[in-house]
Amino acid sequence: MDAPQLSENTQQPPAQVTLAQAFWYWLKLGFISFGGPAGQIALMHQELVEKRRWISEHRFLHGLNFCMLLPGPEAIQLAIYISWLMHGVRGALVAGILFFMPAFILLSVLAAIYLNYGDVPLVQGIFYGIKPAVVAVVLFAAWRIGARALKNGLLWGISALAFIGIFFFKIDFPWIVLIAGILGAIGGKLFPARFKSGGGHAASNKAYGAALIDDHTPPPAHAVFSWKKFTLMTGAFVFIWAAVMWLLNGQPALFEMGEFFTQAAFLTIGGAYAVLPYVYQGGVEQFQWLTGAQMMDGLALGETTPGPLIMIVTWVGYLGGVAKDVFADPVAAGMAGAAVATFFTFLPSFWFILAGGPLVESTRGELRFTAPLTGITAAVVGVIINLAIFFAWHTFWPHATGTAPFSGNFEWLPVIISIAAFIALWKYKQDVMRVIGACAVMGLVYAIIL
Repeated sequence: MDAPQLSENTQQPPAQVTLAQAFWYWLKLGFISFGGPAGQIALMHQELVEKRRWISEHRFLHGLNFCMLLPGPEAIQLAIYISWLMHGVRGALVAGILFFMPAFILLSVLAAIYLNYGDVPLVQGIFYGIKPAVVAVVLFAAWRIGARALKNGLLWGISALAFIGIFFFKIDFPWIVLIAGILGAIGGKLFPARFKSGGGHAASNKAYGAALIDDHTPPPAHAVFSWKKFTLMTGAFVFIWAAVMWLLNGQPALFEMGEFFTQAAFLTIGGAYAVLPYVYQGGVEQFQWLTGAQMMDGLALGETTPGPLIMIVTWVGYLGGVAKDVFADPVAAGMAGAAVATFFTFLPSFWFILAGGPLVESTRGELRFTAPLTGITAAVVGVIINLAIFFAWHTFWPHATGTAPFSGNFEWLPVIISIAAFIALWKYKQDVMRVIGACAVMGLVYAIIL
């Protein structure tokens, strides 16, 4: 196929972009990055590849493939990667921090309002409508990931085993990830054709004109790999992590948050929905930073605010800081918990890019999903279904307990709202924010009528 004809003004790359100029784009992205990782990646592609031509299509997809292989939120890692290529470590810090900072501030404010006014009847009515929407959103996520990942009976089997393990035997999420990875590695050797992942991003032949970082642009000096550079960068991140943990040593609750969210950051293989069960197990059951109902409310708010969905950790940290009275002032306690949870969740993402990026640049070419990752992705589907069932149980039987799982009144209206929300997402392809907003209005009307 012939290369597309380019207009004259696209034959030459655009003028060099300073970090100050890039700052304003990354700041804007932080405020408009709705729609989950797919929407955020689409926003960056449209602006950086098609309009501004800061990076070519192939280099954009190469970076995205790398980020898809990493634990953590791939959209923010892609932003860090592109900004790092353009402006080095300072660029990585600017893009990464601005990506999540608006959501951090907004969720912290919402958490404070929630704790002070969450028992107001009209506010309770809004969340009465939002909770069943969350059930539908999580179930839809399982369907969407499963449709892409479960391509044969073996992967369906791994997914089923993961569901059985976490639902019936209460196996912790890290063990499920480990076992699924082992099964994937074994399956990749015995049945390689069945463990070829189709979840990556294929190469593209589209061209939008000469780019600042074009297909054949050599890596800048800071992106050239060396083991010395890798070792120094890794040592710097270990030092930062250890120094902050040392500062938190006098606050047991904050120290536990630092340990827990560091572990969570390395377990987010498969996206935010995959790590939600782990955050739930730790935040609700193990450390009791918040309740299951509060977790659902935070997830709903996280779906309707900009930034990656993993920002739910800000909500968990804020409520945890208040619940554990880390400071006498509840606002200071909440902000401390939110800051610790967010810092330790995103610190590894910066390390992945700043330490691993040069290695990726030195071996540029199509990155493939490994068989262990394919197995883990299959297991994630079963884990997310378990999460949807758990949320449904808390929503449809709000007064039930673990010893009496179906005690109390059965709420029929949330069932209807959940079904309607799922149909809107699945059949009519409605935006998640619109669906949650509509369900919130239904809950508000219900509260007013009663």
